Amino acid sequence: MAIFSFYNMRKPRQFNHRPIYWNPRKEALEERIKKVEIEMGVREETLEDYKPNIKGSFIEGTTHLKKSRARGDNERSRVNNNIRLLLIVLGLIALFWYFYMRT
Repeated sequence: MAIFSFYNMRKPRQFNHRPIYWNPRKEALEERIKKVEIEMGVREETLEDYKPNIKGSFIEGTTHLKKSRARGDNERSRVNNNIRLLLIVLGLIALFWYFYMRT
């Protein structure tokens, strides 16, 4: 049986595809052409047209995630804050226990 740990969680493997050739100008031009065709009514929107709009929309929809991104918080700072909070709570429990046992 495995022992679970909250501190050394393994991250899942990610697929990292690096294209051999990528032309960002051509891709931007194609996106602009699609938007203009949709606005003019020549072309109808499909599910593929919504994909670029979905990416990152969760973070943009929440205020606390936008604030943490603007402050530059990363995983290490969150872990440090959690450890600091745990130590403060343990210190308060120890103080409470000391005064409780004293009386």
